[in-house]
Amino acid sequence: MWSMLSFISMKQYIFLVVLSVSMVVVAMAFVKMDNERPDKHLEIVLRTIGHQVLLHSNDSTSRVLPVKTVNDNTYRISFENSFGFTPDTLMSIVHQQLAKTDRLGDYTVSVNECDQNQTIFAYEVNTARGDLKPCRGRKLKKGCYVIEISFPAKKSFNYGWLLLAFIPVVFAGLYFAGRRNRISESQEFIEEKVDESLPAETKSVPAITDYKRVGNFVFFESKGILSLNDETIELSVKEGKALSILVSNQNEVVGRDLLMKEIWEDDGVFVITRNVDVLISKLRKRLSADPSVKIVNVHGKGYKMIM
Repeated sequence: MWSMLSFISMKQYIFLVVLSVSMVVVAMAFVKMDNERPDKHLEIVLRTIGHQVLLHSNDSTSRVLPVKTVNDNTYRISFENSFGFTPDTLMSIVHQQLAKTDRLGDYTVSVNECDQNQTIFAYEVNTARGDLKPCRGRKLKKGCYVIEISFPAKKSFNYGWLLLAFIPVVFAGLYFAGRRNRISESQEFIEEKVDESLPAETKSVPAITDYKRVGNFVFFESKGILSLNDETIELSVKEGKALSILVSNQNEVVGRDLLMKEIWEDDGVFVITRNVDVLISKLRKRLSADPSVKIVNVHGKGYKMIM
């Protein structure tokens, strides 16, 4: 039953991860689409700037040509006919019109000649470093000009990094979910065994030989699991064999040769006594939570388990 519930929770986790990643991908798509749409309001404001410049140069008949996008942050206003202008008037018109947008902060304006593409006038509005507005009060003669207005690049969140961040989250989630399932299955097994081992006065319970008491531990031989205070310790195969031999010969000396034979040599592996000593050292650490359980060294002979 628990395995079924764990499997369901795993499926739910994977579903949530896939859904989250899909939402990020969709959000990235919409952000890209939004960036590709022209800012119609800004285009109208820029055309209004061109129209006001012509009116102040006493031209109420010629057209403002379509606004062109030079790059993501620079726009060009072109005109049908030549005109003259005063820098102070141009600055005032630009400021008044940009106040109707969200671009009033920092910007740069340059007026270039159409043919030679030379800048004849430029100024900068910068709230951090201060404004630069040269050539004020001088009227520029009539000519073919284009006006370019540039804005600072907008800082946007890179959703691509967010998508990449989900990759370790997915793997970490899968790892911990799998680990949780393994621990839960072991816990369920232990709880079943403990419940079965409880004495009953009203009915007979079949004898269970799959576990042994090792001090305060419960040792499940077939599974190689130690249980103490609702905590489980998974033993290696060799640790399980060594503990089983020592428990079966409680308070008796178990020779190193016997341990070598039962744990290694019967499987066709030949080792030295040092391997036995290292294995017993690991087993002592496993049992360290219960001070009443000791594995003592009998010099020149082997080991004895005392409980």
